[in-house]
Amino acid sequence: MRMQILLLLIALSMLGCSTQGQEPTDGIHVLFVGNSLTYTNDLPKLVKNTAAKKGMVIEVSMLAKPNYAIVDHWAEGEVQRLINSRRFDYVVIQQGPSSQKEGRDMLIRDGKKYARLCEKNNAQLVYFMVWPAQYYYHTFEGVIANYTTAARVNNALLCPVGKAWKAHFDATQDFSYYGPDGFHPSLQGSTVAARVIVERLFVNRNTKN
Repeated sequence: MRMQILLLLIALSMLGCSTQGQEPTDGIHVLFVGNSLTYTNDLPKLVKNTAAKKGMVIEVSMLAKPNYAIVDHWAEGEVQRLINSRRFDYVVIQQGPSSQKEGRDMLIRDGKKYARLCEKNNAQLVYFMVWPAQYYYHTFEGVIANYTTAARVNNALLCPVGKAWKAHFDATQDFSYYGPDGFHPSLQGSTVAARVIVERLFVNRNTKN
């Protein structure tokens, strides 16, 4: 009897060692679709590293070109090919500030195409809210409103990076999130963007837009 108990304890011990601390090998897959506001400072990599510090394993891919809006990516067809051929848990889209009606319409109308494609492929659409150039700071509320509306209309998640930037600017008058050209992000600005995205997607997942 003692020998049987001893063998049982050894077996249980070995079982515990074989499963302890195992991480999913596949991870969470995130596709970023956008322009230079995404590829400056390699935002996807910053998101991956920020998530890793919180113990999360994610894999990132990026489709971003200078001055592109989401309609431009759609017209080229590469984004459809990617989403249809690979598994993505999240598809994060952004374009320019879009504070005016034309930009708002693109965010909503063309965003709906992305939403349908994501739904077909079991992915969650996400809007990455950006910011206006510092020179056009007075349009900030329009940027926030239009990205928020587009996410709500298309049943998407919203990463309110622009809103976080504005809250910091208004509270501190410190505009160091902007890079030298007054539009593209500094490394600090991109780091804040990565933190907001990780918090929204993986920490406060159920927060309403």
